Amino acid sequence: MPRIGNMEELATLEEIMNMLLECEMFSSFDRFEIGSIAAYFNYVEVKKGEEVFKEGDPGTFMCIVHTGTVSIFKSDLEGNVFEIAKLPSGRPFGEMALLDGERRSATCKAATDCGLLTLSKDALDSMVDESPATAARVVRAVAISLSRRLRMADGQLIDRRRRNAY
Repeated sequence: MPRIGNMEELATLEEIMNMLLECEMFSSFDRFEIGSIAAYFNYVEVKKGEEVFKEGDPGTFMCIVHTGTVSIFKSDLEGNVFEIAKLPSGRPFGEMALLDGERRSATCKAATDCGLLTLSKDALDSMVDESPATAARVVRAVAISLSRRLRMADGQLIDRRRRNAY
């Protein structure tokens, strides 16, 4: 598991800012806003096969894939583990736990060597205290990202039901 929080600085503030500018999640933010949120993010590297977090872990941070691919695994009631998604660069994950404080709903592992932007719950709380309007925009961007994924999952569920009906 990456050591989020106490990790040695792997990227400068300007490098993190440039990474955030590439993220679709923040495409509505201008360069000044990205500059103001970049200080709250960290950058970590995770080797292929390493867990980023495990299903049931406390949710203390979210990630955005900058480089590489992350696999998402979910367990069923019998304990069987299934890969449910592969996330390419630009895709966020772990946002639900960041927002609701619940335990992780899935296990995430690096499918390749990865570079991840991370935002911890503590950093988000600091942003709320120090820059509430900017924090509100970040939370809104996270909520929109989650909403899009939920709509996509709903569509996939309906498609599967249609295929199984025939």
